[in-house]
Formats: sequence, C-alpha cells, structure tokens
Amino acid sequence: MKFLSRFYIDGFILAIIAVAILGSLFPVSGSGQTVLDWATKIAIGFLFLLYGARLSPAEALQGLKHWRLHSVVFASTFVLFPLIGLALRILVPTVITDEMYTGILYLCLVPSTVQSSIAFTSIARGNVAGAIVSASFSNLLGVFVTPVLVILLMNTTGEATVDFSSVLDIVLQLLLPFLVGQLIRPLVIDWLKKYAEPTKLVDRGSILLVVFSAFSESMNEHIWSTVTVLEVAAVVAVCCGILAVVLGATAFAGRKLGFSLPDRIVIIFCGSKKSLATGLPMASVLFAGQPVGLIVLPLMIFHQIQLIVCAALAQRYAKRTDPDPVTT
Repeated sequence: MKFLSRFYIDGFILAIIAVAILGSLFPVSGSGQTVLDWATKIAIGFLFLLYGARLSPAEALQGLKHWRLHSVVFASTFVLFPLIGLALRILVPTVITDEMYTGILYLCLVPSTVQSSIAFTSIARGNVAGAIVSASFSNLLGVFVTPVLVILLMNTTGEATVDFSSVLDIVLQLLLPFLVGQLIRPLVIDWLKKYAEPTKLVDRGSILLVVFSAFSESMNEHIWSTVTVLEVAAVVAVCCGILAVVLGATAFAGRKLGFSLPDRIVIIFCGSKKSLATGLPMASVLFAGQPVGLIVLPLMIFHQIQLIVCAALAQRYAKRTDPDPVTT
C-alpha cells in the first residue's frame, strides 16, 4: 500500500477496477439486469441529491467575487478540453478507433473533480478557497453544461446517439434530485456533516454500482471482443497527451493573465481535471442502451493518469521556498 500511495493510487480506484472486472466476468442478464438497471437509476438520483444537499449557495455566491479565476478554470474545462477532443478526430482510424474516440470526446466534456482538485491545491500551497469554489462550480455547472455539450458535439460529429428525448432522463435522474437536494439542504446539512464518512460510502457505492452495470451490459453485448490491447494502449497515450497539453496551456494562461502563484496553482489543478465521480453516472443516463463501459473507459484511464501526474506536480510546488501571498 505504501508503494501504491506514492503514485496516488487509492483504494477507490482499485475498487473501481475490481468492480469493472467482476462486471466483465459475471455479467447480469434477464430479470437480474432489470433489477440492476433500476437500482442504478435510483443510486444515480440519490448521488445527485447528495451533491445538491452539500453545496452551500451562500458560500458559492461569496466565492464568485473572484470571477476572473473561476472564468479561466471554466474555460479550460468546458472550452479548451472540448476543442482538444474535437481536434483529436484526426487520429481516427489510424491511431484510435471510432469507438475509443467516442469515449475520449466524452471525457473532454465532463466537469472537473472536486476532492482531488482541492487536495492537490492544498498540498501545493495554493489558493484553497479559490479551488473550492472553482471545483464546486465546475461540478454544479457540469450537470447542465455536459449534457448540452454531449447532445451538440457528439451528435453533430456522429460519435454517439443522444436524442433530445434524453433531456427528460437528464432532468429526472440528474437535475431534479440535485434541486431537491438544494431544497432540503437546511434540514439535512448538519446530519451530512456529522456522518460525512458514511455518506462518502454511499457516494462511492453508487459509483461502483454504475461501473458494474456498465461493464456487465458491455459483456452482454460482446463489446470487449472488439477491443485489443494495442487500442487500449493508444488511448493511454492519447490521454497522456491531452493532460500534457492542458497542463501546459493552464500554466501559460495563468502567467500571461497576471495571476499570483497561488491562483495559478488553482488554474492548473482545477482546470486540468476530469471527474470520474460525475462522469460515470452521467454516461449511464446519456448513453442508455449504448456500450457505456467502452465509452467511460478513456475517462477511467485519464482519471488515474491525472492523479499520478498531479500528485507529483503538487509535491514539486509544495517544496518551493518563496510562495506568493494567497489571493482571496
């Protein structure tokens, strides 16, 4: 475990891999698949209800005062990444297959992470308050922005079929629970704070259920028989390239726009991340009836790569001896 922690490979990532393997080895079919589908939908709804209940509107509005910082993070997450994803279409079919490109484009459209963005910013001695607001708003806006981007970009490029009837599913499974969470927040926030660890288990259990369902369905549809080791290796290489470009672009933008070092750290860590926790449940709603396991595979790969690289980068920033004053 000490060896794994050096590379920021935590137990949750290992659990996701284990569940993906289980779903592939022991796929559920028939009535069991129907039960699993409904359980997954309920879990996704509950997950987004918790997201809504945890987000403080007052704190979020207060944090918006540093709008320049959050605008740059938003642009990186929802403008730069999608543009990179569209540009990578030139790699099909010589480097990556159409199916893998679908997953790569999707990973470019999901919001930023929350926990790891804030954690790495803290380790790097950056503007933690700014990271909290930027990462939280990326996830909040992602509930609205990501489905719109998927419908507009993935439909027009022919990489996935997401018709506008999916909007109802998005509203019922994602937006409505989120809004309910906001409404009941005053009643449950103290309880959520008191039992933070148990509710994290609910979060992670929901995501693991989504992963199992996605890979089980993929096996039932014989999706993995079409994927080779070389194709997966190509996706790993492309994910590394995407992260390198975004890290370079966010570092360059932070300097050119005159941000202090603590704020530049926020831009780098919040602007370069993609959320597995948000992206997986969204994919199961957006791509219902399609090979979800294959679509989310690049996101799972990118997520682990970003943790490894950003952990090393955060440690490098932490060792500096002349930090700038934190901008609030």
